[in-house]
Amino acid sequence: MTSAARAADGAAPGERTVLVVPGMHCAGCMAKVERGLADLPGVSAARVNLTARQVTVTHAAEVTTPVLVDALGALGFPAQPRAEELAPPPSAVKPLLAPLGVAGFAAMNVMLLSVSIWSGAGGATRELFHWLSALIGIPAIVYSGWVFFTSAWGALRHGRTNMDVPISIGVTLATGLSLYETVTGGATAWFDGTLMLLLFLLAGRALDAAMRDKARAGVDALLRQAAPGALVLGRDGSVEWIAAPQLVPGMVMRVAAGERLAADGEIVAGRSRLDNSLLTGESAAVAVAAGDAVHAGTLNLDGSLDVRVTAAGQGTTLAEIAKLMDASGQARSKYVRIADRASRLYAPAVHTLAALSFAGWMIADAGLHQSLVIAIAVLIITCPCALGLAVPVAQVVACGALMKRGIMVKDGSALERLAGVDRALLDKTGTLTLGRPVPDPAVLDRLGAEAAGVALALASHSRHPLSRALVEALAQRGVSAAEVTDVAEEPGQGVRGTWAGKAVALRRPNEAGGMATALDIAGSPAWLIPFADRLRPETEAALADLGRLGIGASILSGDNAAAVGEVARVTGLTAQASASPADKRDAIARLQAAGHTVLMAGDGLNDGPALAAANASIAPGTASDVGRQAADLVFLGDSLDALPRAIRAARRTMAVVRQNFALAIGYNVLAVPLAMAGKVTPLIAAAAMSLSSLIVIANSLRLVRAAN
Repeated sequence: MTSAARAADGAAPGERTVLVVPGMHCAGCMAKVERGLADLPGVSAARVNLTARQVTVTHAAEVTTPVLVDALGALGFPAQPRAEELAPPPSAVKPLLAPLGVAGFAAMNVMLLSVSIWSGAGGATRELFHWLSALIGIPAIVYSGWVFFTSAWGALRHGRTNMDVPISIGVTLATGLSLYETVTGGATAWFDGTLMLLLFLLAGRALDAAMRDKARAGVDALLRQAAPGALVLGRDGSVEWIAAPQLVPGMVMRVAAGERLAADGEIVAGRSRLDNSLLTGESAAVAVAAGDAVHAGTLNLDGSLDVRVTAAGQGTTLAEIAKLMDASGQARSKYVRIADRASRLYAPAVHTLAALSFAGWMIADAGLHQSLVIAIAVLIITCPCALGLAVPVAQVVACGALMKRGIMVKDGSALERLAGVDRALLDKTGTLTLGRPVPDPAVLDRLGAEAAGVALALASHSRHPLSRALVEALAQRGVSAAEVTDVAEEPGQGVRGTWAGKAVALRRPNEAGGMATALDIAGSPAWLIPFADRLRPETEAALADLGRLGIGASILSGDNAAAVGEVARVTGLTAQASASPADKRDAIARLQAAGHTVLMAGDGLNDGPALAAANASIAPGTASDVGRQAADLVFLGDSLDALPRAIRAARRTMAVVRQNFALAIGYNVLAVPLAMAGKVTPLIAAAAMSLSSLIVIANSLRLVRAAN
């Protein structure tokens, strides 16, 4: 952990500023930014979110934003304040697509010209092909290599180095020497090798950037859950629609049935039931009336409500959860991937080897030209193409294998974190269970045909989740709806009507307990119809499989204690019920502080901060938009077997990644001495570099069966 990261853990309270730093792309950049800011007087903490390309700085009030921006600029990292509090980061992969395409197109054409030279073409033909290669290659090299050139120049200008410095030096020297050979009629030019080098480098960086782009989209999805605005009652009785950002405390919103709330507030008139599952994960609707507090993002199921706004915009519970998710993403970014750790050693090692080669051959009187050719060969043959492909190619192949088994991986780096998991926290509703209440079939069997028909008729007039589940179950049994008249739904109480001259009702039961509804038919005893949320298929087998993998599992749910306790009894897991979003995040933090690597499985908005805070996270395909966006993986089927299957695939992937690094290092151990001894030309160096990359790709392709 860096000194800045340590400071962040125990930071004193102060001003909080979020800066966007587009130039960060590796662990070295992250460490330089955190250390540089933490060393400023008045700065108590600096924490980088590498995925979002931003840094959160905690500082004293006298430290202004321009001071922080200037400090980052002096480090070689242009920055700017984040314009919108919770805006999503720009795409990291889009700027790489055009350079990648140009490098690929130019490399193919120059390679075609080179074939004739390799076949023995000489004289004027060889010179013509060299000039054609130069005309195609030089503009393509300048355009495609600009990504590396600008990064390298920014580092050198501020007295530091990074992986792009030796890449840029090698590409520039190889291109310049190739042009020299072309102008002087030399026998060899290396435009094809240089373009091939850029092609592999850009491919590896684009694959890595594509994975990073998917890693942080939960906050944007979360903010879309609130209504865009509300009808606001004026003091003169007028009604005006006002956008959510313009709502202020004291305004009175009129929220119709079927609408989501645009702000937090207190009900001043009306009765209804609210679907709070977005915020709490609670499966049953909640009856509300005047005086009750309500929150942005919840769905009004039944009657119209007048709600006095108490908090709007960034002050709502929904926005607070978004901030928790954002802060959790900062914590997760402390994790430094294998490729980032390896990159710290690469640049100084390559510089040293190339410089030693050049100096040694100059001392041996090889001449400037020959010494320079050998140094270029060393720079090219040690190019980190295989290193750069070792992780992303393995991730892409493994992600494809998992996708075929119905498991979508949104953040490839999560496979590295998932491989080390030793604890799993599982939400109940919608994760361990299917999240779909089902009426007790034994009770439905005892209902007579007439009673079942009445229940179907009444339930069909309600939008309550239990009513919809009852309609589905009775329809599947072939029940026909009875003739019920004068149907009316009373918010929070149930549906009433008249059948065959008798008063009938499908109502909220008086008895306390789990999910249930009561059917009343005048003159007959009431029928109590209990509901249950079924466990996912293969739950017992999946939990046993997690145990065999050395992973302890427990339940962490926002649902009520009775519902959670029943699932805990059936599964044999320990459980924590009625957990808020902050409670869930705190539970994960405690486990992590104890040295555990935590997997969180959840489906609701209330799970968003926990999904972001955990080392790795997974959500079912039926999860809320926020749950799916915040999670690293999404499984599309009903079976809980997706959890152990994904973990096994992650562990296999990391084994292949380690093999890839061993292959890349072994290649350098064999090739570098040959290049330093002058036995390798830049063209052969480029071919060897490409071969090492292809070997890494071939090894990664073994992961096509990783999810089996």
